[in-house]
Amino acid sequence: MSVQVENLEKNMAKLTIEVPAEEVTKAIQGAYQKNKNRFNVPGFRRGKVPQKMIEKMYGVGIFYEDAVNALIPGAYEKAAGESGLEIVSRPEIDVTQIEAGKPMIFTAEVAVKPEVTLGEYKGIEAERQEVIVTDDDVMEEIKKEQEKNAAIVAVEGRAVQKDDTAVIDFEGFCDGVAFEGGKGIDFPLVIGSGQFIPGFEDQLIGKNVGEEVEVNVTFPTPYQAKELEGKEAVFKVTVKELKAKELPEIDDEFASEVSEFETLEEYKKSVADKLREQKEADAKRTKEDEVVSKAVENATMEIPDAMIKTQASNMVNEFAQRMQGQGLTMEQYMQYTGTTREQMEEQMEGQAKKRIEVRLTLEAIAKAEDIQVSDEELDKEVEEMAKAYKMEVDQLKKFMGDAEVQQMKTDLAVQKAVDLIVAEAKEV
Repeated sequence: MSVQVENLEKNMAKLTIEVPAEEVTKAIQGAYQKNKNRFNVPGFRRGKVPQKMIEKMYGVGIFYEDAVNALIPGAYEKAAGESGLEIVSRPEIDVTQIEAGKPMIFTAEVAVKPEVTLGEYKGIEAERQEVIVTDDDVMEEIKKEQEKNAAIVAVEGRAVQKDDTAVIDFEGFCDGVAFEGGKGIDFPLVIGSGQFIPGFEDQLIGKNVGEEVEVNVTFPTPYQAKELEGKEAVFKVTVKELKAKELPEIDDEFASEVSEFETLEEYKKSVADKLREQKEADAKRTKEDEVVSKAVENATMEIPDAMIKTQASNMVNEFAQRMQGQGLTMEQYMQYTGTTREQMEEQMEGQAKKRIEVRLTLEAIAKAEDIQVSDEELDKEVEEMAKAYKMEVDQLKKFMGDAEVQQMKTDLAVQKAVDLIVAEAKEV
């Protein structure tokens, strides 16, 4: 196999890859073996039709597509390694020659890692982050805990109010005809939660248990059910039950029930300490973001479009994994939102470009400062990762190849670069 490299504009390159004729012949034979049972020729048992006869009947190129698909992945991977390029995008493949008895020739157009010219990254001015925890902040957190521990009790003798839970039966009609998905029985609706169409919940305020209500609404645009977008509807609603939150008193007893402390004062101090830790962590992240952002602004680089598109595609894959963790497939998400994968990738390109700029700038700083990662630092990171995955360290190491280890070292060097420029920053 041979590979030729042509450098193109805007950090792009073209690899011209030639696969020897004997490998092409083997791949075509492999494609024949894979597909021979598909062909039914009179006088031959299924799977026994000679390769030459199939090629004569269906064309000499009948097996070329499968042969190409079998050859390209391995040939490209080998060529990419031999090229010496630091490739940062998926390849755009174009087959220029495929013929039995001849080498296969194809090109792969790829983006290569851009060079970064650093500007000022030491002594960057950053806004001073004040960390203040007030009594109001503490009480706000305690009230959240109070809400979590509220009891839901039946309400009698009054009408529906905001924040009540109204248990309702409902059925919706458009032009006097019931529509699919517009009916519910014993549905617990929190008034003011925004669960239903805008205006629906407001029209239940002031109604009493047992009362039948006609709720008039207009479906918003856009709406998940396309056939209902912008249409006027009438819901026939019956209020069957009314429930409300009963909040516990904020006192020593409450403190002892929701925490490890016996008194409210001790609980308040604990809440204040945790809030301070959170705010200090937030302030640290804010400062890091500001300093890194300015370092990126001061650097120059030319990022190829193919690199941005690849990053955006990777980000959509990450999003899909998060959705899957919540029990939702990408197909379901796209159906609910009315978007396509292509639209999602396009929407993420701006964020993808920023992520690339940050990473390249920090890698360049790590290189400029000759930041090294010790074996001890690497081992510590592996231990932390093993804890996160609830695995033994040795077990995790078995899954880590040289590429994973190198990636981890790069990640640690990048974080050390962040720490360095933040430490050198000037607070104003």
